[in-house]
Amino acid sequence: MVPEKFAQVRQEAAAKGIEFVDLKSVDLGGRLHHLSLPFDRFTQDICSEGIGFDGSSYGFLKVENSDMVLLPDLATAVPDPFRERPTLHMFASAHLTDPQRTPFAQDGRHIARKAERALAQAGVADCSQWGPEYEFYIFEEADYASNKADSFFSVESNERFHQNAYHACNPFDLYDDFRDEVCRLMKAFGIPVRYHHHEVGKHGQQEIEGWFADILTTGDNAVLTKYILHNAARRAGLRVTFMPKPLYENAGNGFHLHQFLTKNGRNVFDDPKGYASLSQTALYYIGGILAHTDALCAITNPSTNSYKRLVPGFEAPTVRTFGRSNRGAAIRIPSYVSDPDLRRVEYRPPDFTCNPYLCTAAILMAGLDGIVHQIDPVAHGWQPADAPSQESRKDVEFLPRSLDDALDALAGDHQFLLYGDVFPEALIRRWLEVKRDEIGKINQRPHPYEFTMYFDL
Repeated sequence: MVPEKFAQVRQEAAAKGIEFVDLKSVDLGGRLHHLSLPFDRFTQDICSEGIGFDGSSYGFLKVENSDMVLLPDLATAVPDPFRERPTLHMFASAHLTDPQRTPFAQDGRHIARKAERALAQAGVADCSQWGPEYEFYIFEEADYASNKADSFFSVESNERFHQNAYHACNPFDLYDDFRDEVCRLMKAFGIPVRYHHHEVGKHGQQEIEGWFADILTTGDNAVLTKYILHNAARRAGLRVTFMPKPLYENAGNGFHLHQFLTKNGRNVFDDPKGYASLSQTALYYIGGILAHTDALCAITNPSTNSYKRLVPGFEAPTVRTFGRSNRGAAIRIPSYVSDPDLRRVEYRPPDFTCNPYLCTAAILMAGLDGIVHQIDPVAHGWQPADAPSQESRKDVEFLPRSLDDALDALAGDHQFLLYGDVFPEALIRRWLEVKRDEIGKINQRPHPYEFTMYFDL
């Protein structure tokens, strides 16, 4: 199959005048990397033997033993509009250097594939479907530094709204044309878009909502959407950020994930007689996610900035519960969905500082654990919370308040991730090490607001 596919891709690329092939992949934390090779160097051997790279620079392996190879995924080939010379983009996955070119167990794309495979092997469903919401801020200027003797950030937005800016219209919405252009570029990459609009944040917050795709395609689309937005912003003289909380007392950026499971083409989450038209399978899936939410946060909300977003008052999820139309709950069941083929749940805590492959795979494994062990959310005390807010109740369970708390939860609760060898134990240990190091770096640095509070005390 590979020779035929390779010949097809190469023939189509040659007809388009392609001069370079660009291989893109993400490191452990989700940051995008790439390397380019002249088109005449793009041979069949590249697809079977790969191209060598330093795995330690991706956070995968130690320097003493860090040789790895990248193998291109021919199915992801598409022209890249952001390169001056005609260039063909492809995703690539990390493999070991053994003769078999074994897939590297900690690579996010491999983990996403294994999570889908575990779902099928458990007999629960054939496929998971994911609909992402991308939230971000646009600034005209952005500058920041953290040095020994100074630390600051400065962002500028020309937008001014007296009240929240949700669905604000032009001319007050300054970036509708920019979002149009981004959506055009997303279409060129094969990324479907449901709609786009101005979000609640009064100083340039935006949202583009994608459409449903399988877990691997969703991860690829998420990575490319970031790539498109950063490049399109630079072209327009703007800056884009996906930081969960870039502005004080403004809405934060989420990476909400709508999701459902299918088996033999049927949505197994749908049951007209169930609560919110959800099946018992869907409720077990919810139960698994809620049971492991604290540990999940270490992967779905993996930055210290993440927990500045998960606070009351800004439409962010804060409570470990589920319910119809409840945006303060970790899991919202959209009440406007009438199509049984799209019956779904929305997991709201994640943000875009995550590695999208690890994020979606971890959520799926938590949901699968709930189905396999029949974790009924109501039986575990998570009553449906259909009221607009549950934050004032005394018996509610809040999400973790810090990355440190989430990492502690992951350290004590990650067996569900190991099911089917989806997440290697070594990856969990490495993740905890890397993220605790990030916390240490933050804790050792004076914060600018500490000068306001304490400098002349």
